[in-house]
Amino acid sequence: MDPLRHFKFSLFILLAVLIFGTTGYSFIEGWAPFDALYMTVITLATVGFREVHSLSVEGKAFTMLLIVFGAGIIAYAIGSLIRFTLEGELRSIMGRKKLEKQIEKLHQHYIVCGYGRIGTLICREFSAKPLPFVVVERDPELCARLSDEGFLFVHGDATDDAALEAAGIRKAKGLITAVTSDTENVYITLTARGLNPNLFILARAGEAGSEIKLRRAGASKVISPYVIGATRMAQAILRPSVVDFIEIATAGHNLELQIEEILVRSRSALVGKTLLTSEIRKGLGIIIVGIKKPDGQMQFNPSPATMIESDDILITLGEKSAIENLDKMASVGDSSL
Repeated sequence: MDPLRHFKFSLFILLAVLIFGTTGYSFIEGWAPFDALYMTVITLATVGFREVHSLSVEGKAFTMLLIVFGAGIIAYAIGSLIRFTLEGELRSIMGRKKLEKQIEKLHQHYIVCGYGRIGTLICREFSAKPLPFVVVERDPELCARLSDEGFLFVHGDATDDAALEAAGIRKAKGLITAVTSDTENVYITLTARGLNPNLFILARAGEAGSEIKLRRAGASKVISPYVIGATRMAQAILRPSVVDFIEIATAGHNLELQIEEILVRSRSALVGKTLLTSEIRKGLGIIIVGIKKPDGQMQFNPSPATMIESDDILITLGEKSAIENLDKMASVGDSSL
């Protein structure tokens, strides 16, 4: 039986003894219920107060019985309470230590600041990928929810250096600040950029004009959920078929069609080949809709003669299994289709 059930069980037994004692004194001595309850309490507590009324022989025998069994029950209840408290504290401490060790092992991970509505959706997407991440959240209730969902988290304020340090910001690959306050997002961005100058920082903007401030603070990219949401809703009316296609292609759980980005490693056999000679389209049935070059230049709808270079990012459209095979080819150098 776990400590919580022990504690609940002891409270139930204690309540049962109180009812038993109150009923016994009322029946044997004919006392009023409150007098009988008072006598039961002082008897179980062994405080030594005088009897409410004189006891009969039967009443004295009942009192001795109540003391013998009641004292044991009181001791059991106190022991359960102590056990519940100590084990709860130990479990919390051990759980926190385990969590800290897991966070210390992270490398090239992402830090999500804020577990509100936006942060929750981001974490679900990262978890489905899966992508290593840790959440920084100051709300105890949200931290409890993070613990229940099995996500790594740091209980603290993301504007504090200590909280970001605990989340492993110096080893992180990127940071997403998604709290509701633009002021806090700016402050988090400034703090994060100071701790890790090479960090990719994605910031959420709410109010008009915040994007400029966030970029000045050091944000690599700024996104406004309201602008994106409004644009998506308008496009759902203006270009409904296009929106349906994008929703199908970008849904991570969709098995038929996905849009994904593939990084071409220097050791890949794809390096030095054209899109035509690589036979990505013919062998895997994947369409390359764009290529992002190492210098940041984006080539849309590249021609078959486009050369694949090291560190190119291929924007692909195809089935999930085919994209996974292409990802392996781009990483380990296997060019067989």
